[in-house]
Amino acid sequence: MNNSLINQTFKITKNENRPALLTYTVAGDYTKKKSLEILKSISKYADICELGFPHNTPIADGGQIQTSAYRAIKNGIKINDVFSIVNQFKKLKKNKPIILMGYYNMIYQFNENKFIKKCQQSKVDGLIVVDLPFPENKKFAMKCKKKNINFIQLISPTTSDKRLKQIIKSSHDMIYYISMLSTTGGKLKVSPKKILREYSKIKKQNGSKNVVIGFGITEKTINSLKKADGLVVGSEICKEITNSIKKRQNAVTNVTNVVKRLKNKIK
Repeated sequence: MNNSLINQTFKITKNENRPALLTYTVAGDYTKKKSLEILKSISKYADICELGFPHNTPIADGGQIQTSAYRAIKNGIKINDVFSIVNQFKKLKKNKPIILMGYYNMIYQFNENKFIKKCQQSKVDGLIVVDLPFPENKKFAMKCKKKNINFIQLISPTTSDKRLKQIIKSSHDMIYYISMLSTTGGKLKVSPKKILREYSKIKKQNGSKNVVIGFGITEKTINSLKKADGLVVGSEICKEITNSIKKRQNAVTNVTNVVKRLKNKIK
């Protein structure tokens, strides 16, 4: 896995002395066609693109992302459509890592092995399964690894030291640190200093793992977390899509401008 696209990307951003910028959008928001256009456009500035499976009971997602998911579901997006979006994207941007993010019951209903095979066929680089924690995810993570797909473990401020060690040890090329206990898109209730303190605890365990920070990252807060290997912005982007639809403006242009500004703040 060491030569994975995800790893290569972090090598590049570390050489440039900056964190990787990870964007999160919901597949099919606000139409299948538009979500592919948005993905193509923001990938000029994003280092890694996360694409969420729209889900009707998203436990960790705040209002902004839920709104995006409802729009996508209303437009009839199915799992196979998500793979087709990835497929089309990868034909144009084969070196841009794509991480799919979703919930396990959806994968389970689709069939685990079939799902991993589909990921491999459409050239998915990584998977985040929000509700499949360690150690329950060990077998699934192994299956992913065999197909060269990064299974991305989640760590939160409440993860105990013992568990932290185990998770880091079993992780692949990237770890996702949830900066605070709330749903996505909440205001940053924890000071960036405190987040970075927790973050460096994770990095101390194993400096060679790429650790990204997500939840509550906006244009206002991103610069203060620049020390991280990577920073994930999701709600801010979903919010921009919603605003663009309300104002009848071009969502692709508006979202791309947001991502461009975020990128400039961490250069």
